[in-house]
Amino acid sequence: MANILRIALSCPDRTGLVAAVSGRLFDLGANLGDTSFATLGSTAEFTIVCSMPESVTVEETREALAALPELKDADLWVGRPKDEASPPQGNKVTHSIVVSGGDRPGLVTRLAEAFGDYGASIVRLTSERLDDVEGFRYLVRIETRIPKEKEMTCLATVKNTSEEMGLACSFKSL
Repeated sequence: MANILRIALSCPDRTGLVAAVSGRLFDLGANLGDTSFATLGSTAEFTIVCSMPESVTVEETREALAALPELKDADLWVGRPKDEASPPQGNKVTHSIVVSGGDRPGLVTRLAEAFGDYGASIVRLTSERLDDVEGFRYLVRIETRIPKEKEMTCLATVKNTSEEMGLACSFKSL
């Protein structure tokens, strides 16, 4: 039987960081689940949910990761998620949505409100500011679970909201 662990770390970004962490977890017998990695300036943020063999403790996992040279000066947290029950069905993604264009303060808030109005759950959200010929362009990717009976109206609202703000919006059913 396996136990579920959540690992969160923040440290200076270094070449080989993802390989070192995932390799050490593999050596411990981990099976990676939801994983997120991003660089924020010169800082790397890495969050992992994984299942570990019962024989590997939280402390052993933390010590094995902390010993990695790539994690020098890292803020490292290893523990059990608050909800160790089986993953909720709410994590099933039904749609992938991409919104892009110029800077529009409040965009994420307005989109999140639209999803909430239709009982949809945001499963994953990433937002990036990209260099463009005309300055900056923003790219927001959202993976969501939309109830089947509200799918068309929710997607129409999200598309209309984006277009009202002068942004491009595309989506696909998964």
